[in-house]
This record gives sequence, structure tokens and C-alpha cells, in this order.
Amino acid sequence: MARRRSREKQPSREKQLLNEQLKIEEGIFDNRTMLRIGKLFNKGVLASMEFIIARGKEADVYLADAGEKVGSPLLALKVFRLENARFQNRVKYIDGDPRFGKVKGSVFAIVSEWCKKEYGNLLVAEAAGIHAPKPYAFSGNVLAMEFLGEEGKPAMTLREEELEDPEKTLATVLEDTRRLYAHELVHADLSEYNILLVGGEPYMIDFGQAVHIKHPDASRYLERDIFNILHYFEKKYGIEKESSDVLDFITAPA
Repeated sequence: MARRRSREKQPSREKQLLNEQLKIEEGIFDNRTMLRIGKLFNKGVLASMEFIIARGKEADVYLADAGEKVGSPLLALKVFRLENARFQNRVKYIDGDPRFGKVKGSVFAIVSEWCKKEYGNLLVAEAAGIHAPKPYAFSGNVLAMEFLGEEGKPAMTLREEELEDPEKTLATVLEDTRRLYAHELVHADLSEYNILLVGGEPYMIDFGQAVHIKHPDASRYLERDIFNILHYFEKKYGIEKESSDVLDFITAPA
């Protein structure tokens, strides 16, 4: 006769529901990621997960139903892959940033620090008043933030859309870059791939690599951001601006 399991050893109803929610067609997460997602579930940030909406080199983003602690029905859940060796090359964006110490330890420690960093950078972006997703919470390698899109459909990237008023869009991106810099942050990976269009407005995303302006490479990263954006708008829409003039605009004292 099979031995009946004690109640103490049986998984809670909440855990059973969460396990079922995570059995989506993309596969089941590893145990550590499941625990981190479970924490967000228990804190009332996450109610359930729907489906994957974006795949990246370092993380996947899922559409999720928000919990009672979030003031909107949906959120985006960014799950960083623990097996990704690329994070070893990302340490350069953390080392040298005065807000962080030397990152040591396992890949999980590095990925967790990266997730924490993106959450903190999004808080700075929110304080700066720029167009960027609002951060809700993070746990280990999992980040919960505002969903950018309509009716569960994610917003398109700048590259995927044809702009009606590219001059205005470029002006907004540069103004947001200036505001971000005034709050001592450089995005460091700005391009047409990391800007989403929401209601006609450009929203910056992917803030994990963003650095404090005192980072030794902050100036180089800012110049790269400016080059990438100006190059895209010139090539796509024929808008010409001098990089030096834009740099002066962004870095001028408030």
C-alpha cells in the first residue's frame, strides 16, 4: 500500500497554482528561478503568468497578471537566464560604478546583481521623469516592471515602426537622455532596438547596463548612445544633427 503523504509535506495550493502557471510551452524554470518568482507571487506583485512576449540574449520577458500590490492589471516579468555566460562580460558595467562594489562569486551572484542594478536604474529613470517602464519589484534574477503595450500586445520597437513625426520622436529621446544624465545616469546601450513606441511616445528599455556618470567609461558610453541614435535617424529619416552639439545639449548644467 502506498504511504499517504503528510499534510506538511504536500505543496500549498498557491505553489501548485504557480507550478501550473509556469508550465507554459517554453518550458519549466529551474528551481532557483521558481523560488524567486514565488516570492513575487507571495508579496502580491504577481498573480499569474501568461506567455512570453520577448526573447533576448540574456533574458526573456513574460506577460503576467499583476497582483494586488500593483496598480495595473498587467506587468512584464523579465527573467534573466542563469546559465548565460554572457554575464561574465557584463561585469564591466558594474565594476567602476560607484554605486556597486566588486562583483564576485557564482554566475547566479552576478546575474542577481545585474537584475538589482536594472531595478535601481529604472528607479532613477522614474525619478528623472523620462519615458521608461516603472519598476515594481525584483527577486534574484527576476524583475517585475510596467508592461508597455495595449491589451496584452507588447509595443513595437523604434526599428519596427514607421514614425509620423520623426523629428519630434528624436527630440523626445534626446531630452530624456539629457534628463537621465542630469540624474547622473547614462543608458549605455541606446539604439532603435531598445526603444519602444507607446501611444506614439518613445520609451527607453533595458537599463541593466546603464552606468553612473562617474563610471570610468560613462563618457564613452554616452557618445556611443548619441552616435547610435543620430545614425539611425539620419539613415532612416534623413535627419542630420552634429554629435558634438547633441553632447553639449545633454551634458550642459541644468
